[in-house]
Amino acid sequence: MTLSDDDLNRFARHIVLKEIGGAGQARLRAARVVVIGAGGIGSPALQYLVAAGIGRIAVIDDDVVDLSNLQRQTIFGMGDIGAAKVAAAAAALARIDPAVTVERRAVRVDADNAAALIEGADVVLDGSDNFATRLAVADAALASRIPLVSAAVSQFEGQLGVYRGWEADKPCYRCVVGGDPHREGASCAEVGVLGAMAGVMGSLAALEVIRCIVPFGEDSAGKLLLADGLSLRFRTIAVPKDAGCAACN
Repeated sequence: MTLSDDDLNRFARHIVLKEIGGAGQARLRAARVVVIGAGGIGSPALQYLVAAGIGRIAVIDDDVVDLSNLQRQTIFGMGDIGAAKVAAAAAALARIDPAVTVERRAVRVDADNAAALIEGADVVLDGSDNFATRLAVADAALASRIPLVSAAVSQFEGQLGVYRGWEADKPCYRCVVGGDPHREGASCAEVGVLGAMAGVMGSLAALEVIRCIVPFGEDSAGKLLLADGLSLRFRTIAVPKDAGCAACN
């Protein structure tokens, strides 16, 4: 991938970082990222991934924009209400950088189609809002050996993990959360969520996607970031591989 003169200007602040440089920026331009969900996590993540110069982004979401989304899903505006999220997101991303190819997939992810939907990705970012979808995506990413960045937010709290469970010393998603696809979980509509907290976790998820493509700093796989907006406290805990996990052992 060769960077154009416009690219060199647009991404100058990346290129001067010794951890990224021109070669790293070229890798970002050549990368393909699949984002599951254009909601509270996906909305800020998509904007920062496009701004970072990711060359191809597939947006997967079967929902339409609702007025209640606008409190946290900042990629949308009043004029998008009623539109398919993938179409409205693609239009917004084109305004940031029309050179980025945005693939629109207005489908619901499940165990039957997850593998096909993430095929060819360099990284998968999962910001979906239900446990069954998260397990389906995690299983497909593990089977295809695609790094998975998984982020979630509820009320004033968030969590973020990077998973490469095929590696001998790294846990998979099921090592951390278990394997019951019917596990109960309260929705944001039921318990609420601070919009800015979704922005924080979505931005951190974008950072981890970039780190997966252009490694810098410490490897995040095998760690879980826990964020508490009430106390403004962030904790990172080590997550061991589960020797009894049927998915990655």
